[in-house]
Amino acid sequence: MSIFAENIRFLRDQKKITQQKIANDLLITRERYAKYEDGKSEPPIEILLRMSKYHKISIDLLVSIDIRKYPLDKMVNLPGNKILLPVVVDPEGNKYIEIVPQKASMGYLNGFSDPEYIENLPRIQLPFLGHGIFRGFMADGDSMPPFADGTCVIGEYVEQLDDLKKGKEYMFITTEGYTFKTFVKRNKTSLTVAADNTFYDSYDIPLKDVVQIWRYVRGILPQDYKPYYLPDHAHLKNLVDEAKRSISNLESGILKFNL
Repeated sequence: MSIFAENIRFLRDQKKITQQKIANDLLITRERYAKYEDGKSEPPIEILLRMSKYHKISIDLLVSIDIRKYPLDKMVNLPGNKILLPVVVDPEGNKYIEIVPQKASMGYLNGFSDPEYIENLPRIQLPFLGHGIFRGFMADGDSMPPFADGTCVIGEYVEQLDDLKKGKEYMFITTEGYTFKTFVKRNKTSLTVAADNTFYDSYDIPLKDVVQIWRYVRGILPQDYKPYYLPDHAHLKNLVDEAKRSISNLESGILKFNL
């Protein structure tokens, strides 16, 4: 029997309802639904969508993860029928914080909704953070300026785009990896973000590329960290802009001279 078949049988048993009841709710016949539970037939996408919304569990979990191994009360239901898995706690009920190594960033994009992947990540506890869903991301080299190599950047999960605050720092998890940026504004199809380094211009991240967003709450510095002071990037940027204007004026002059 497939994982999907086992999952929907398990979910129905948890709700303590009959096949007829769930079939009625899904607008299909009981015979058709029974074939899905018995593994004799696979539902089309429109039925999968109905089941996903009915059980409030994403399709990828329904068809690929044995959810019997992970109690439903440990699944964090999020807007848009998304799920963040798992929320791991110790015997006293304290939440763990999973740490994603920078070198595993691309693996995280593939495994962020896989309980087995998340459970294999290293964990720490920071009880003073209070309520919320937290995760740590390791800086490697100059991957997340201004954080030094080896810094653990702790973020709190952002459930809705409306929760983003202008001028606040976030970890943006995208299809390309993850990056630490300041939120500037929300557009119709993108988010405008900026680096702490004012030398660089702000840019847009398409909403379709956004996987997760974590609000920056803490940074754990490496053992041998020493603070350093950056040059005046605003002044440097002004010099570069002035040089660009001078070059543009020079090119215009040469063009007129040739004419």
